[in-house]
Amino acid sequence: MPSQEPSTLVFTDHEIDLIGRTADALSAYMGKPVLAEIISADETGFEWAIFAVPLDTADDATDLVIVQIGGENARIVGSQGGLVIADGDVYECEYLWAIQLSDLEGVRFIKVDQEGEEIAWSENLHDVLPFVLSDDPISDDEDDLEDDGPDDDDDSFDPHEISPHRTLH
Repeated sequence: MPSQEPSTLVFTDHEIDLIGRTADALSAYMGKPVLAEIISADETGFEWAIFAVPLDTADDATDLVIVQIGGENARIVGSQGGLVIADGDVYECEYLWAIQLSDLEGVRFIKVDQEGEEIAWSENLHDVLPFVLSDDPISDDEDDLEDDGPDDDDDSFDPHEISPHRTLH
């Protein structure tokens, strides 16, 4: 029986780390959890990562693109924005965007928006991410660490207001 060659359309460990750190940075930036899930190449022939924000119990989802994140054997990367996600938990989320892998010449990553449109593509993952993430050490310079004033953000996040939806089998 011939063995199948492993697909090259899977994320590397470094790319998965960048995706997780992007979800963490977005969680900090937005003040609420941003989840990133790596979807297996089993069905499509390529892996892809989806970024989404779990809906709060008070959120009106009428005009939002809704996806489910989690479930059995889900590969959620990053620190999960402060949520503790048990194996099998499924969250209703607002879809932000996805990054899919490609075998097109000169294009490894394709960013897909809420309309399903391909909005960016690159050979370099950094080019399709919203933040420049670096492995450079954080500065110890006190001028860089000064607080610019109190945080005026009224939108406080309570992770207990997000409820997972269990799948029924």
